[in-house]
Amino acid sequence: MIVRTHPWRRRCLCGWHCAGAALTLALAMVLGGCETLQRLPGADTVGQIFSGESSDDGKPQPLAPFVAEVVVERVWRARVGAGLGRKYMRMKPAVLADRIYLADAYGLVEARNRFTGARIWAVRIGLPDRGPIYKVWDRRDPAFVTGGVGAGEGRVLVGTTHGEVVALDAGDGNELWRSPVTSEVLAPPVAAGDVVIAQTGNGRLLALEAEDGAARWSFDTQVPILSLRGTATPVVDSGAVFAGFATGKVGAVDLATGAPIWEQRIMLPQGRSELDRVVDVDSTPVAERGLLFSVGYQGRLKAIRVQNGAVLWERDASSFLDLAQGYGNVYVVTEDDAIMAVNQLTSAVVWEQDALKHRQLTSPVAFDNYVLVGDVNGYLHVLAQSDGRFMGRGKLSGDLRSPMIEADDFVYMVTNDGIVEALKITRLPAREAS
Repeated sequence: MIVRTHPWRRRCLCGWHCAGAALTLALAMVLGGCETLQRLPGADTVGQIFSGESSDDGKPQPLAPFVAEVVVERVWRARVGAGLGRKYMRMKPAVLADRIYLADAYGLVEARNRFTGARIWAVRIGLPDRGPIYKVWDRRDPAFVTGGVGAGEGRVLVGTTHGEVVALDAGDGNELWRSPVTSEVLAPPVAAGDVVIAQTGNGRLLALEAEDGAARWSFDTQVPILSLRGTATPVVDSGAVFAGFATGKVGAVDLATGAPIWEQRIMLPQGRSELDRVVDVDSTPVAERGLLFSVGYQGRLKAIRVQNGAVLWERDASSFLDLAQGYGNVYVVTEDDAIMAVNQLTSAVVWEQDALKHRQLTSPVAFDNYVLVGDVNGYLHVLAQSDGRFMGRGKLSGDLRSPMIEADDFVYMVTNDGIVEALKITRLPAREAS
């Protein structure tokens, strides 16, 4: 397995950049009421400026000043287990009704009230494999929960590096079943009626019976010699399952039977070295208005007709992060951390924001008039969907790598240290924003 390397940072086989483990925070409380996140210096309406000059040599872009139009308010904050570990898993939470479901990388799964942060239940689905105590030099991380949490149909679903899909009762956390699969599960399993869909690291798409975890069907693809560590989360729409693969393809299979419907190549491997030929589709596709939007690493962004797999348009783009959509646009964070808004019907670039280049951004989240991205330094950036201008910024409790989620105008995120934050975006009065 490989991951991409930039001149200013190295990434390793275990997943995300491993320059060292973050210090464990001594925070284990839920805060009551709303709290405005750290206001950035200069004035109430200006974003923080980092020292240093702008650069195009791959170094993180310094943050530039802007006139703030919104503030980021913290509703509550809590700790979830021991965090996401040195493998820097991208652990996405899940929302179901009035609850949020979260997991750490070491087997703890929790349900909390998503409005107050109060813990409802917590269970362990397993324990890490610890090395012999005398091997004090062994720094391997025993994290084994991967990809985050899926939830639906009364179940909470978790995948592991041990090659298991675990289903818990969403009400009380009791284990319903545990199904062995052929390889590690690197993306959240998806609940879809009477089946659970999971994608494994060895290129297999699986349907498990929601009742007992028995295998219903599997769809296999080849895995190249080198690939990114990760898989796209499958998307279920119109009776089909859509998934991206390490071969540079996205495919549609019948939800009931697993029979292939169509397959479309996002990018053909090119170049002499295996590194140059990496074209994984690790970005979760977006299905909207009869179209499927998908992007590949070192590849392209394509709009594909859901019905038959025909390509409506394509344009050059490289990303392994999930897409977002809104305002008739699809939002892409490219491999160098530029943010693009592309018209869903014409492929025209509506706007591009490159002021956050090389800051290791998260996948975007779009709602209301906002596009949100987090960065590895723990900043949440609020952009306007209409034109990409900066509207607000807040400093969080730790570095962000995992995808955020939004529900009813609440935004939920988990830092690498295992701090979950529930946030709201509030508009400033016109006189404050001017």
